[in-house]
Amino acid sequence: MILRPRFLVLRGGAIGDFVLTLPVLQALRAQWPEAHIEVVGYPHIAELARAGGWADRVESLDRAHFARFYSWRPALGDALIQYVRSFDLVVSFLHDPDGVVRRNLESTGVRQVLYRSPVDPRIHATDHLLKVLETLAIYAAGAAPRLSLPPEAVAAGRRRLAGAGAAPDFALAIHPGSGSPKKNWPAERFGDLARRARADGFSPFFVFGEADEATAERLRACAPDVPRIESLELMETAAALAAARAFVGNDSGIAHLAAALGLASIVLFGPTDPDIWGPRGAAVTILRAPEGALDRLGADAVWRALSEAVKPGPPPPASPAPPPDSP
Repeated sequence: MILRPRFLVLRGGAIGDFVLTLPVLQALRAQWPEAHIEVVGYPHIAELARAGGWADRVESLDRAHFARFYSWRPALGDALIQYVRSFDLVVSFLHDPDGVVRRNLESTGVRQVLYRSPVDPRIHATDHLLKVLETLAIYAAGAAPRLSLPPEAVAAGRRRLAGAGAAPDFALAIHPGSGSPKKNWPAERFGDLARRARADGFSPFFVFGEADEATAERLRACAPDVPRIESLELMETAAALAAARAFVGNDSGIAHLAAALGLASIVLFGPTDPDIWGPRGAAVTILRAPEGALDRLGADAVWRALSEAVKPGPPPPASPAPPPDSP
């Protein structure tokens, strides 16, 4: 490869899908620190990789010219052909059961195309995706997604938490939603957890996304005094999470994001399999509901896991007063 290789990674999917793909970018960056890495995906999600230093540029998968790769007889156009050909390696995680996308990518004359289906993994999803790099003699099974936001983003997150009424040094992020009601612990138990956490010294706040309207409404009724962060862009949500101390939530993309940011994270799993879809990280604790039924997961079990993972602790000691000036 050339002195500064150029890599293109194609990845759609939701927030959790993308976060689980970060170790692929991490492995490429580790092997070729000077490489130029571009990601074609959904920009509001893929921007996480750029902000975290794993990608240099993000392009939108929704732009019309990328849709052409799905055609059996594509009219790619010179500009698109030259763009793809400018890379030394294209890694595609686009669903491509008939191989049409891969064939069209190869038709541009790009040096190498690697493909791995993102659908129906039989091992942990991250390890499933990482297998695509074994062709390059990169073996990174077991890797965990990592995100470190710029200091100015974290500072903005702290200001947002403080403005919402949560003390950043003791902030406990609680995400009571997910992409499916079947994956949600009962909302009222999240309300009880928030009150219990506050009594123990935490400063809890709820995180709500677009798909969480019903849950948000229920918690507005049963826990109206708990601060909330809602209707934010994903990068703003990430900054608020990065400023917090710990996280509790359902199996969701936000849980994967919290884990990647390094928060002590308690993640509740019901019908889905955490051995395949669970967030990874040294500070992650996964609780599996009995027989996959989240209403059977008791509040005490969740509280014990949180208490064992992190303590709010006393406030930091005040700085000593300077000595008086000598006479």
